[in-house]
Amino acid sequence: MAGFFRKLMPRRFRRDGVAIPAIRLHGTIMSGGGQFRPVLNLATVAPLLEKAFSVKEAPAVAISVNSPGGSPVQSRLIYQRIRDLAEEKKKRVLIFVEDVAASGGYMIALAGDEIIADPSSIVGSIGVVSGGFGFPELLKKVGVERRVYTAGENKVVLDPFQPEKERDVEFLKSLQLDIHDTFIQMVKARRGSLLADHPDIFSGLFWTGRRGQELGLVDGLGDMRGEVRRRYGEKARLELIQPSRSLFGRRQPGAAVDGSIAAPLAASAAAGLIEAIEDRALWARFGL
Repeated sequence: MAGFFRKLMPRRFRRDGVAIPAIRLHGTIMSGGGQFRPVLNLATVAPLLEKAFSVKEAPAVAISVNSPGGSPVQSRLIYQRIRDLAEEKKKRVLIFVEDVAASGGYMIALAGDEIIADPSSIVGSIGVVSGGFGFPELLKKVGVERRVYTAGENKVVLDPFQPEKERDVEFLKSLQLDIHDTFIQMVKARRGSLLADHPDIFSGLFWTGRRGQELGLVDGLGDMRGEVRRRYGEKARLELIQPSRSLFGRRQPGAAVDGSIAAPLAASAAAGLIEAIEDRALWARFGL
């Protein structure tokens, strides 16, 4: 009976250990919403962050990061929102790396006051990559004539249906260098003197969590539950912050198909397949 009444009391009057709000940021990073799997971007993450940092009694917020990267813009926006809330709410941010925090995933991890990784996790990949396919001969083989009209000589830069041009590639690489430099400056600003003097840190290579600690990319090795208890006592507990669900839940795709929505659903399925392939390619790069 005493336990029942204790649960009804405001959290600040309880004596059953400090509660640390925890968020799981898992998935590839891209704008918009994934059709068939969750993605990370500011729109999907912001409500969770606001809720976690609004827990007044909590001295810190624990964030689990498991991402192979994706959009550098969304990665930086998530990073910046975490830092803004940490300063506004005066809370310490503990980032925990599980399987992988690489590329944009590591950029988000930089928002932590401390980064704790599993010894076998993957961290790093501080670089920029762009990929695509070229089909300059495909249209000829299928008997299709492509017609493109532009105002501006560079409106078809890197057109996949035209032969690759050296100047287009050089232009793309100049953009990549700008983005890479932004990433490097973020790492230096957040990790500072902790970084080892290693020539490959900013080369795009990635390492295990154990090696990442030696290089100064992470601060320690461990897991969220164990680390929280070590810092805040054996009675400390994690409170997982999850997305709000609607009263009736999500509508399942394909529940009803008629002429008015069949085409959009087919297009959505095709887009989802492409998303799934891109998503799989990102994870596979790190052996996951």
